[in-house]
Formats: sequence, C-alpha cells, structure tokens
Amino acid sequence: MAIVREIPPRKKGPTLREVAAYCRVSTNGQDQLDSLAAQERYYEEQVKSNSDWQFAGIYSDVGSGTTMKGRKRLNALISACRRGRVDMVLIKSASRFARNTVDALKTIRMLRRWNVDIYFEAEDIHSLHETSEFLLTVICAQAQDESESKSADIKWGLQKSFSDPDSKYYQRKCYGYRHDENGKLVIDEKEAEVVRLIFRMSREGASLSQIAGVLQEQGIPSPRGKAVWSRESLRKILNNEKYLGAVVLQKNICVRLFKS
Repeated sequence: MAIVREIPPRKKGPTLREVAAYCRVSTNGQDQLDSLAAQERYYEEQVKSNSDWQFAGIYSDVGSGTTMKGRKRLNALISACRRGRVDMVLIKSASRFARNTVDALKTIRMLRRWNVDIYFEAEDIHSLHETSEFLLTVICAQAQDESESKSADIKWGLQKSFSDPDSKYYQRKCYGYRHDENGKLVIDEKEAEVVRLIFRMSREGASLSQIAGVLQEQGIPSPRGKAVWSRESLRKILNNEKYLGAVVLQKNICVRLFKS
C-alpha cells in the first residue's frame, strides 16, 4: 500500500512595497543643489527605516516643473513604475512634481492605472484615494498660476533692464573690450588690434580658415586662450554689432509650441 506524505505549503512572508522618491529643484544654484541633496538623504533614510518598504531608488531632476520635457529622471521613474518595479512614490509636494495641471493629472492617472500610489508629503495626499484627484487639481492649478505669475514678473523685469542703457545687459564684455572701474565697457587696445586685423582681412576677402591661420602664425591666442582660433569664434566676432558701436538686445526668441 502506497504511503502518502502531506507536505504543507511554505508560509510566505509579507510582500514589501517597492518605494521610490522623486525630488526636483528649479536651478543648479549651489543652495538649490544643497536642498536637493538634503531631500535625497531624507527620503532614502525614511524608506530604509520602514520595515514594510523596500528601497527602490531616488529619482532627481534639476529644471522647471512647468513641462515634462527634459525631466529625464521623472521619465525614468515612470518607466520603472510601468515595469512594476515601483509600488509607491514619495514626493515633497505637488509643486515639486509638476506645475502644469494637465501634465500632472495625466501622469497621476497613468500611474493610478498601474496601481502606483504617489504620496505628496506636504499636502498629506495619496493619489490612489478617491478624493485625491479633485484636491490635486486645485493644488496643481494654484502652483501653475504662481509659476506663470512669477514668469511674467521676471520677463517684465528683464524688459525694463533692456530699456536701461546702464544695465549689465548692455555692458557684457566681449573680446576687444574690458570693464573700467565703474563697470562700463572700454576698449582694450591690445585685443582691439586683433579685432581690426580680423575685420580688415575679412573685408579683403580672406576666408575664416585663412584668418585663423594668420592669427596662429602670429602666436595670437583665441578669446579662450587657445593657440588655434575656431571658425565659430571668428564668425561671432565678425557678426557682433558691438564692434560697430551698437548693442542690440532681444535678437533671439524662443517659441514653445504645444500640441492640442
């Protein structure tokens, strides 16, 4: 008669939640980078000190929160969530996540479909809770409005500076000039001779390569102190309106196109 031995199933321990954190600062100024490092240490310690959590990494970006474009680490975090490697994301506040309401809600809904919870610490909101979307909509809209207002103030300040001939934007130093004791542009005669030589050779029909060769033969270093002049350095000098006695500001504009 066959003997049947029953093997009881192994008891499985509780499944740990894979928890990551997202941090962001707006600029790469030293105070901002120090703040970013502090955030990273804080969240790593917080996750590792929780026995129910498994540390899934820190994702950090330096840049504006008004758009998802260029935020590589946030996109990497979203990819990790999609692959099931992250169950929960810790974020300092909704404004750190995104200052664009449409982008924020689109991403939150996408992560919710994957059952990934986002915890916004400052607001004490979990994105998987039923009432979270309305609250986050209001908070993100306020953050977007503050960002747009701040941007408008900065643009207004810049335009006022552009209209003031004594502002620093008119007094930016270029090759052939130096600053006097009052911070005003004055001619640097030694470098000015090189500028005159470049313009004279260009007027006589010399190519950029030929001009660079003559400057190298004469042992004249480039504006960056290099032995060889690049064609781009020469092109910038020949196209710089300051050598004609004028300063033109706001020559370039950046047009951002949004898809509807």
